[in-house]
Order: sequence, then structure tokens, then C-alpha cells
Amino acid sequence: MVTAESLSTERHVITSIPEGLNEQQTEVLKAFVNYDEVTWNIWFTGTGVENAEPLVTADLYQVIKDNYESSLGQTIEGTVRISVKEVFALSPIQAQVLTCSDQSDLAAYDSDGNDVSNPETLQGRYEILVTMIYEDGTWKDSEESTLSDNECVA
Repeated sequence: MVTAESLSTERHVITSIPEGLNEQQTEVLKAFVNYDEVTWNIWFTGTGVENAEPLVTADLYQVIKDNYESSLGQTIEGTVRISVKEVFALSPIQAQVLTCSDQSDLAAYDSDGNDVSNPETLQGRYEILVTMIYEDGTWKDSEESTLSDNECVA
């Protein structure tokens, strides 16, 4: 049985997941959490951008790679808290995950260890709608939209 605790790590905490998910919704949830954890680990460690490639579409991977290259040497510290509000199975090959990403505990540091946190882009609470597609035998993140800033609770 999948629980919020079983999906959590020390730096990437899942605070809640919806109840009563069917098999497809559960697979989408697990794929989303895996993707989200892997990408947060890229920003936490400043390494491993290639680990995101099998978890996202080619277009989204390019965006992640571009963001990674423009922030080279920068790392993030703290804990991100994610509440999964809903998992929508739109079709056998498309789904959406509605989350609240609480990044209020995070701080960004440059390669010299200077705090370069920008509260406008990092330290808020963001309601995010993630679109997942079933491609090459696995669920992949294809798009993310921020729906609100500092209104949701994780």
C-alpha cells in the first residue's frame, strides 16, 4: 500500500496523498513523486541532471537541462514539502497531478556558499498542476503550470 510516508525522503517530504486511488492513479502518483524527488535532488546536489531524462518528455528535459546549465554551481538546502491534492486520470495515456509545493524552508547558495535565495521564485508555497503522459511504457512528466502563489498548504 502506498502512503505519504512511504513516498517521502529526508529532503523531499510528501505530507499527504489522496485516498481511494485506482491502479492507474496510483501508478501516476508514484511516477510523479519519483520525478519530483529526482529533479529536487538535482537542485539539492547540483549534479545528476541526466537522471531526469527517462522521467520526462524530451521537451521538458531540455527545459530542465537549460535551467541546470544556467544555475551551475548553485545548490539548494532545506526540505521541500509536497501535498498531493488530486490525481486525475484523463485517459489511459494522460493524467494530471495537483500539488502544493511548500518551499518556504529552502535556501539557495552559489558555488562560494553565499545565500542567493530569491523569495520571489523559491521560498513560497506553490499550487502546481503537473501533466503526465504514458510514453515508452512509463508515466512521464510533460508539463507543469503554477496555479497560485502562497495560497495552498502542504
